[in-house]
Amino acid sequence: MKNSLAMTLVALSTIAVLSGCAGKVGRTNYYSLNLPAPPDPPAAENAHTTVAIREFRAPAYLRQGAIVYKPSPEQIGFYAYHRWAVDPCDFVTDSIIDRLGATGNFSRVKRYDGQPDADYVVSGRLEKLEEIDYEGGVKVEVAVSAQMTKLDAGTIVWSKAVLEVGVVNQHDVPAVVSEMSHTMERAIEKLLTPVPGTLTAVSKAVANSN
Repeated sequence: MKNSLAMTLVALSTIAVLSGCAGKVGRTNYYSLNLPAPPDPPAAENAHTTVAIREFRAPAYLRQGAIVYKPSPEQIGFYAYHRWAVDPCDFVTDSIIDRLGATGNFSRVKRYDGQPDADYVVSGRLEKLEEIDYEGGVKVEVAVSAQMTKLDAGTIVWSKAVLEVGVVNQHDVPAVVSEMSHTMERAIEKLLTPVPGTLTAVSKAVANSN
């Protein structure tokens, strides 16, 4: 009886230990990019141009939910227990909307819903959002491209592609995500810096020709 009781206690202890380990290994951590909020837009008294933003696209491997790392140029890895809480494409789309709206150069900035009620449509692609583990050290790469089309004419009035690289000083996933946020902020800023002036100039030229 004593031997049976001892064996039972050992078995229960083993199960408890294994369950505890499994719980630690299997816990999924979720992350989101974090960019500073854009400033409040100035009064757009003379703004008449409207723009709609299509949802940004991305390679399939960036939309699987897991944070991506590359141990070599040819190899793509996924962190099993570190995932995006928000689809990065949705995040980039919303960030573009917020930042174009904050310029005050447009009477309306919205997501494209298929309706022909905007002067311009922006479409773009998140080309890279990944940790780079080769060529010495740990880095992150963010690449974004976009183009702007005049909706009624179907002509492209602006296009640009940006690649930004950030250095990670501490090799853990939270540090990688933090650097991804900083690098994404720089990439979006560079991507959009010429856009408001370009659109305003194009809009005035169109208005003057009518």
